[in-house]
Amino acid sequence: MVDQEDHPEDYGKIEGGPSGDRQPLLRIQNVTKAFDEFVAVDNVELDIYEGELFCLLGGSGCGKTTLLRMLAGFETPTSGKILIDGKDMSGVPPYERPTNMMFQNYALFPHMNVAKNIAFGLEQDGLPRSEIKERTNDILRLVELQGYENRRPQQLSGGQRQRVALARALVKEPKILLLDEPLGALDKKLREQTQFELMNIQDKVGVTFVVVTHDQEEAMILSTRISVMDRGRLVQTGSPTEIYEFPKSRMVANFIGSANIFEGSVIGELEHGFKIETIIGEFTLKNTPITIRNKAIFIGIRPEKIFLSKEPDLAPGSNNAEGTIYDIGYLGNTSRYKIRLEQDLIIDVTAPNQTRPQNKTHEFMWDDKVYINWEPSSAMVFYE
Repeated sequence: MVDQEDHPEDYGKIEGGPSGDRQPLLRIQNVTKAFDEFVAVDNVELDIYEGELFCLLGGSGCGKTTLLRMLAGFETPTSGKILIDGKDMSGVPPYERPTNMMFQNYALFPHMNVAKNIAFGLEQDGLPRSEIKERTNDILRLVELQGYENRRPQQLSGGQRQRVALARALVKEPKILLLDEPLGALDKKLREQTQFELMNIQDKVGVTFVVVTHDQEEAMILSTRISVMDRGRLVQTGSPTEIYEFPKSRMVANFIGSANIFEGSVIGELEHGFKIETIIGEFTLKNTPITIRNKAIFIGIRPEKIFLSKEPDLAPGSNNAEGTIYDIGYLGNTSRYKIRLEQDLIIDVTAPNQTRPQNKTHEFMWDDKVYINWEPSSAMVFYE
């Protein structure tokens, strides 16, 4: 039907991503890791650049921790190569690699105080005492733990233990710091606070961070780029904006945030857009790349990009559908609505609560007849 040479991967690029003639600090070339018949990491290719805060994101069992352990040298690839600063790491043991690893459980020594925990690696390397003391004091200032030198790990809060583990990993000045679910042991509020602390520390030291996490929001906040993993493969790599606004598949769109997705087909071409037919009606798409060769497509719309109203939007080119409020979730700053359309399809809508309700009631209530509408440029298009 329509054959447009635009490619989805060219949309949504932001400045600051690695490009041009820069050489990657870390290069993963066709790396596979199999445990007997089970393939944990499947032919992964990835370049990570100096100074990046890079996140490997995926659900449990997707292979992200196995990949991280291969970077650290704790696992050996079944095939493929890992290069750091141009040097092949095949056969290089963990203690000789220019990397350090921060584990999820922090692995602090309970019988040592904070200063001894941080200095342990430097002492193992046989550095002079004066240099060990200077570097330990410098890193204590960086993580804002001055005055805690003589405390034991059990005398610290969870956030303080996390910073001790980070200081111990950074004090050896690795080229790459590998972090396995670094904030997973913290409660929600402390985790949110520590995310920004981690970003600030990484910015100050300039070390490349590779972070493994299953927390989508954490990856979006922390990273300069994200790789989404699924069943051992990298399914999409890009900036947080690219991954969220321009996902390449339904899997990525549903894993990063949530999306209303339904099947459609192109029935006409417009200036800067297309006319789409779906189960819930005909809609207009604008500024959305499409490459179609006589096959169905999938349309995705984020819940926060849908507007809820009591009247239809009659503006030319607007996208409308009629339904009834089926359920409401009040979250304080936002409300989540489930709208049952006439076609018995449920659409999720997220609306900010920007004004305080009068008489403790809200504008939209259960069983209200409502209209949903969205901008023609807000829809996402998938082919798988």
